[in-house]
Amino acid sequence: MTTLLFFFIFLLFAPNPIIADTDPSDVSALVGMYQSLNSPGQLTQWSSTGGDPCGQNWKGVTCSGSRVTEINLSSLGLSGGIGFQLSSLTSVTNFDVSNNNFGNQIPYSLPPNVQRLNLAGCGYSGQLPYSISQMASLKYLNVARNQLSGQLPDMFGQLSALTTLDLSSNVFTGDLPNTLSLLSSATDMYLQNNQFTGTIDVLANLPLKNLNVANNKFTGWVPSQLNNINLQKDGNSFNSGPAPPPPPGTPAAGGGGQHRQPGGNSPSTNGSSGDGGGKKSGVGGGAIAGIVISILVVGAIIAFILFKKRSKKSSTDIEKIEDRPSFPPVASQPVEEMKPVQASSMVNTKTFETADVINLKPPPFDHNKSFDDDDDDGFSAIPIVPKKEHVAPPDATSYSVADLQIATNSFSADNLIGEGTTGRVYRAEFEDGKVVAVKKILSSGAMSEDFIDMVSHVSRLRHPNITELIGYCSEYGQHLLVYEFLKNGSLYDFLHLSDEYSSSKSLIWNTRVKIALGTARALEYLHEVCSPSVIHKNIKSANILLDSDNNPHLSECGLASLVSYADQTSGYSAPEVSMTGQYTIKSDVYSFGVTMLELLTGRKPFDSSRTRAEQTLVRWATPQLHDMDALAKMVDPALKGLYPVKSLSRFADVIALCVQPEPEFRPAMSEVVEALVRLVQRANMSKRTVGVEQGRSDNQEQLS
Repeated sequence: MTTLLFFFIFLLFAPNPIIADTDPSDVSALVGMYQSLNSPGQLTQWSSTGGDPCGQNWKGVTCSGSRVTEINLSSLGLSGGIGFQLSSLTSVTNFDVSNNNFGNQIPYSLPPNVQRLNLAGCGYSGQLPYSISQMASLKYLNVARNQLSGQLPDMFGQLSALTTLDLSSNVFTGDLPNTLSLLSSATDMYLQNNQFTGTIDVLANLPLKNLNVANNKFTGWVPSQLNNINLQKDGNSFNSGPAPPPPPGTPAAGGGGQHRQPGGNSPSTNGSSGDGGGKKSGVGGGAIAGIVISILVVGAIIAFILFKKRSKKSSTDIEKIEDRPSFPPVASQPVEEMKPVQASSMVNTKTFETADVINLKPPPFDHNKSFDDDDDDGFSAIPIVPKKEHVAPPDATSYSVADLQIATNSFSADNLIGEGTTGRVYRAEFEDGKVVAVKKILSSGAMSEDFIDMVSHVSRLRHPNITELIGYCSEYGQHLLVYEFLKNGSLYDFLHLSDEYSSSKSLIWNTRVKIALGTARALEYLHEVCSPSVIHKNIKSANILLDSDNNPHLSECGLASLVSYADQTSGYSAPEVSMTGQYTIKSDVYSFGVTMLELLTGRKPFDSSRTRAEQTLVRWATPQLHDMDALAKMVDPALKGLYPVKSLSRFADVIALCVQPEPEFRPAMSEVVEALVRLVQRANMSKRTVGVEQGRSDNQEQLS
């Protein structure tokens, strides 16, 4: 009887492991977050080695069952970052880290099902991460009092549940995106103290109760629908007079897409009629005037066409055209050296492209083009072709084909140092002893119009971890790019050409981390610093070149227009690219993750010589990245077991995030950089590393 009584007492007071045990994915995310925050003391009960957030009452953490549902760390004086694993917190509905000192950019990885997201007053810069656009449950978004800048992304189409949007006190510029008009639940919007321009027409038909657009650069008229709400608009350049009437023949205003102005002739959505009683007549005076004007314009066009046809048939005009000098196609009369030309001077060049050889497809980059549409009198029989104004590359030298032929010994096989999907690369040495790498692009003469524009953009990409473009050549249908020469070759050479690269050149662990970090910084520059973002499309170890100190230099940057298809057998392509052929910055992140796997394992991304289960590196390695015993067996044998175990584990964690099959769950490159920098700072590089002094030297290189 006594034994039974003790048993019941034990059941009554013993802790329940099922109730207190927190979901492992939530624990991992919070541990990563704590580490990113530099393990602050104000987060009582938190731990960097695991634990039970729900059972141990971690500060600011609320749970339901075994899942974390709320995180509120507002105004705790926190610094560092909030981590890059937050997308696994799938049950979190309230995430508030406002009024802390994080800086940097808002991480891409955030709780995906959050309903209230408060990142206000955290010192964030850059842009809103695209992941926010996928938060269909989001009702409250506050990023006020940061340093967010640039044009507001057109990313609000799926946020129909959003009721409160606070973007105030940032540095946003440009017009409001059209998808703001789809915020069908928005009642409170705060856009004040930015540098927005254009009109606020996209907000006209939202169910707003409170709208603050003060202290921006808005123009135009305030839509009449917004006059009956709590509107604050001072500090803009809104027009105060009556709005102009709509163009003649404009149909009556209907859906939310119409831009209606107060005082106009079209009725507003609240039923108020416009001036002049326009509803009484089916066709107003303005519409009749529009019809008359349209008839006159059509008549004038017909008369003009008839006149042109008649003038073309006249013998005098034909003789005038035949007397003019003929212009052969480009291919029949090459120029000695191609120079950037202005649109206004193209008629005076020695060559003239006829209509059937001119390429009118859009250029691979978004440039400001100028077109000379003037019709030279008497040339009406010759097709008028818009002429592009090429932008001269600012710091790139123009070489002749002859110069490069001499420097490469006529592009001999002995000087061939690489070959890829976009062309072959040759070693070139000039008479003064200067050595460069010359990329001979595999292309037809049809790309001549776009080549100078592409060169101009590539020459502007400046970063310590991006291969520098020195010059270019465009003659006789040939297109060549001249780059700095990096004598240590590519990362692929080091990892996979063991016969040619002796063991003295093998990469120790420190160097591998340094290569990953430098490459990540190059991609961060392309994705998040360049505007618009530059998608690489061709991330692989063969395109990571190493200098004499084994610092990485990413090549092929800015040549995405030359990559026309995904090589599905290479092992680098993201799943969505293989299925759709569409590249994004997230497909770059995936390819970078594959390259990190190469660094970790020493294996090729796809190796047909291995067993079927091990041929595809990602498929074989991913299930083992979180198993330390299996991970240790995956490590490149060339390392001979000399690596810090914790560093290896964290390296594998970053890989696992980058190669996730769903692109929306892959981190931004700024988060990858943050994780690798933290890895370098925390790892004790002198332990289990080849040569203590050598390890310390490499560690200092990484921290510099």
